[in-house]
Amino acid sequence: MGVIVGPRVIDAGLSLVTALLAPVAVAAGYPSPAQDYFDGRIDLNEHLVKDVTSTFIVRVVGQSMEQAGISDGDELVVNRALEPKNGSVVIAVLDGELTIKRLRITPTGVILQADNPRFPDIEVPALSDLIIWGVATRCLHHV
Repeated sequence: MGVIVGPRVIDAGLSLVTALLAPVAVAAGYPSPAQDYFDGRIDLNEHLVKDVTSTFIVRVVGQSMEQAGISDGDELVVNRALEPKNGSVVIAVLDGELTIKRLRITPTGVILQADNPRFPDIEVPALSDLIIWGVATRCLHHV
């Protein structure tokens, strides 16, 4: 279904992680000569968090968004300040139930689209209570 569990706020004074930054890109095809040194640190806050006061981390439960690269157990970086657009992956509250889906705005209404053909899209009835809680900006998952 794609439900979120326990949104966590990112503390404004807290750094997510800093890590060493390699000075060269690493080839995903043919290997390139190895570099044995690293050049400074990279602050993941700069790359993952645009607005610390409205950014949350949520954990994904379910497989309805697998073809979007979002799997069961992944964590999403969600920005509540972003305006949702047609095609955005959103955290939606539909009639009190949380779900992660792709927002589709059509001439006939709103659809919360699953990115897995095994799950049905949700056509939002006109009288439903729909709140777009936030827009997913990044997906963090184990490899």
